[in-house]
Amino acid sequence: MESLFGLESSDDGEADEAFDRTREAQRSPLAVRMRPRSLDEVVGQQHLLGPGSPLRQLAAGAAASGPTGPSSVILWGPPGTGKTTLAHVIARGPGRKFVELSAITAGVKDVRRVMDEALTARDLHRITTVLFLDEIHRFTKAQQDALLPGVENRWVVLVAATTENPSFSVVAPLLSRSLLLTLQPLTEDDIRGLLERAVTDVRGLGDAVVLSDDAAEHLVRLAGGDARRALTALEAAAAVALDEAARESRKEDDDGAPQGAPVTVEVRHTEKALDVHAVRYDRQGDMHYDVISAFIKSIRGSDVDAALHYLAKMVEAGEDPRFIARRIIISAAEDVGMADPTALQTAVAAAQAVQLIGMPEGRIVLAEAVVHLATAPKSNAAYMGINAAIADVRAGRGVGVPAHLRDAHYAGAQRLGHGAGYVYAHDAPHSVASQQYPPDDLVGKDYYVPTGNGAEREIAARLERLRAIIRGG
Repeated sequence: MESLFGLESSDDGEADEAFDRTREAQRSPLAVRMRPRSLDEVVGQQHLLGPGSPLRQLAAGAAASGPTGPSSVILWGPPGTGKTTLAHVIARGPGRKFVELSAITAGVKDVRRVMDEALTARDLHRITTVLFLDEIHRFTKAQQDALLPGVENRWVVLVAATTENPSFSVVAPLLSRSLLLTLQPLTEDDIRGLLERAVTDVRGLGDAVVLSDDAAEHLVRLAGGDARRALTALEAAAAVALDEAARESRKEDDDGAPQGAPVTVEVRHTEKALDVHAVRYDRQGDMHYDVISAFIKSIRGSDVDAALHYLAKMVEAGEDPRFIARRIIISAAEDVGMADPTALQTAVAAAQAVQLIGMPEGRIVLAEAVVHLATAPKSNAAYMGINAAIADVRAGRGVGVPAHLRDAHYAGAQRLGHGAGYVYAHDAPHSVASQQYPPDDLVGKDYYVPTGNGAEREIAARLERLRAIIRGG
């Protein structure tokens, strides 16, 4: 007969022993229980898991890797993307022993001890030691140097994990002897599939609960691409739902709901378990456009507090930070403009910083840019200027280029009168020459009309003097 955990019972007690081991395993956190046992179960990172890839070779074992195969890898990526998981999968290969060290607590003596034991295991027992070193960026240079003999001589298969750029946090000799693999944040589909598997898998919740669509969406957003965070949140929400169902069942009589039916995890359970309100925000619907519209209009209206509110709403709803950064850049150019030319620099820098550091820290960068733009003096003069110029071009105005401004660098140009009478600006006083630049029908047309706000106050005065000199006024 098959038990609750899918184990066949037998008279010799082996099934009972296996059941006890499984029950003990069920006490482990859900994220630990759901850790993949093979590369085929790994969620995401498919760019690293193709046939014949280094990770496939490492997971296959020493025989498959061969003497020239990959020996050690450094896994670089955000938290929750599978660095520890990949190390455990690699350690499951034939003839492997898994040893884990934390850079926070381990010292040089611990590293040397592991190396000595690995050498003994290899030479005497033909067992390869997989050394998983978490947060290698916290290791000092001396501690990293202690790894070199074991890595170079292949006493161990080093799998080092880091959330920081190894080019700056790992010593060059160790980096050159290892294969650097970059892990990407998990997609929403990856996280959603992981949650669905955890709900049904006997190692997970074993169909004890059913996850509603709204609750799944809430958990996916809160995860932020972190598999561990998603599973931990699911476990907490399921515990709340199961506890609520147990209390309700005790109040019902025998004619109540059938016992053992799956319990549905609703949004209210995820909110209660995580103490985080589920933000109602459809990134494909009206809320997406309404919130970003209110966000931009709040910046334009110089209401920094409202702008930060809408930024927080988008961040908490899991909006793509790159989308937010792009809108901030547009606002800097359209609404702040030349009243504060540094606003565009801040916006572009914020977009680049978000790309480099990701979320959740990226929210700080976005907030700084929002505060700068919302509190800056405003001018749409440059925006209005280009629109007016485009309108004239579309209307057919501004035909041709004045002869003295045309290209005069090719044979025959002078015969056509190109460049004749052109005044080199740097030869004129203050490097401003009096001559015609626009086409004949646009002479005297002002497209850029600066305001008296911020830096444009000084620009307006300077522009008046420039136009007087250029136009001969």
